[in-house]
Amino acid sequence: MADNYLEKKMEDYARQQTVHRRAASLRRLLRANRSYRGYDTTFKVREDQLRRIIEVATLVPSARNQQVLRFRPVLDDEADKVLKHIRLGGALPELKLPFAGTEPRAFVVVCSTVEESKYVDIDLGIVAQSMLLQAVEIGLGGICIGAFDHAALRDELALPLEPCLVLAIGRPKEHIELVECSEGAPLNYYREEGVHYVPKIKADELIIKR
Repeated sequence: MADNYLEKKMEDYARQQTVHRRAASLRRLLRANRSYRGYDTTFKVREDQLRRIIEVATLVPSARNQQVLRFRPVLDDEADKVLKHIRLGGALPELKLPFAGTEPRAFVVVCSTVEESKYVDIDLGIVAQSMLLQAVEIGLGGICIGAFDHAALRDELALPLEPCLVLAIGRPKEHIELVECSEGAPLNYYREEGVHYVPKIKADELIIKR
């Protein structure tokens, strides 16, 4: 009786510790998963690393389980084909981001087999976030890029499908900090003394009270 009791207590404790570790790990990944606009260009993202990031799409939910998204990896040798058609740092046009010598050199171009709709957008959000979290887990980082010339990029890469989103992937070379703010405060990101600050509304003000 005592042995069974102690055994059960140990199993309960181990289960609680596993849940705690997983929660803490996810939180660390989320905090590290920032929108990086500057990268270490001496680091070359490998094909197997992009594949590992893309493979996340086989694990995540899909609206109506239609799985309409397709992915075109772009490595360093093709990076310039993408760079000339994307725009970064729209809220800080005076900085002309990314700075010369810090441009991303690897991408995942996300395309759709059907016309864009709210269901495609749901899939885009889930997949993009999950892929960037996978990038962080393997020591990289990235950013979702919606500001790009769709037609030009499709022609440049001879894509058979319409591009919906571009993910830049690389080893980040900038420091980003989250700044807690109140609802109604300015939410534009900004830079001071080389640090990129991103305002985030306090959790208490996100929760709709009962």
